[in-house]
Amino acid sequence: MQNTRYGKNVRRAAVATVSAATAALLLTACGPGDDGSGTAAAPTAAPTVAPTSAPASAPGAGATAPSATVPVPTKAGAPSTGAPSTGGPSTGGPSASGTAAPACAAGDLKVDAHQAKVRPDGTGVGAAIVAFTNSSAHPCTVQGFPTVAGAANGSPDHNAPLTVTHSGAAAPVRLAPGGKAWLKLTFVQVQGEADGYCVSGATPVAYPTLVLGLPGAGAHQVALDDGLFAECDNKVTTTALLATSPS
Repeated sequence: MQNTRYGKNVRRAAVATVSAATAALLLTACGPGDDGSGTAAAPTAAPTVAPTSAPASAPGAGATAPSATVPVPTKAGAPSTGAPSTGGPSTGGPSASGTAAPACAAGDLKVDAHQAKVRPDGTGVGAAIVAFTNSSAHPCTVQGFPTVAGAANGSPDHNAPLTVTHSGAAAPVRLAPGGKAWLKLTFVQVQGEADGYCVSGATPVAYPTLVLGLPGAGAHQVALDDGLFAECDNKVTTTALLATSPS
């Protein structure tokens, strides 16, 4: 009987030992870093949680990054845009007070003409300088190229228009009371003596007066201070109205 009880005790102890060993093995197999094959596995990285909205300093996809440009302070009195000013007085534009002079009316201007010093070779007039004087009591502005027509004395409406070629560029000319604007007319020159001749074969023409039409300032009849306007081919080259007298 004693042997039987001893045998039972031994078997119970052995079963308990095996159960304890099996539990330890299972705990070891299920521990972190063991994949069950005896090889240690790399630890799994902890999951990250994306923020629901990107911070202002790091915009997310589709957001517009804030500008890194820092405004440069401007000097006192300077325009904040930094754009250069395009204003300022000009010859025929606003005066120093910023007030633009109106266009001259026909009655504001007196006109006279004389033979130019620089002219084509020949026996005709060749070229003439025409001066327009502001005879009014207020400043006014003239600008542009004239129309030119030959006429008899006292017959400005009965004239022969000349073919006009422009020389140079037009700009406004502001005339104070008593101020002058000039233009130069250069003709196809008459050649030879007496009545002369035209190189083209045409007959020379001599007009006692010219009728000059100024843009916005009316028509003006003018006689040469000495002689007639003798020319060929009914052609003339003219400058625009100028602030200084040509030669």
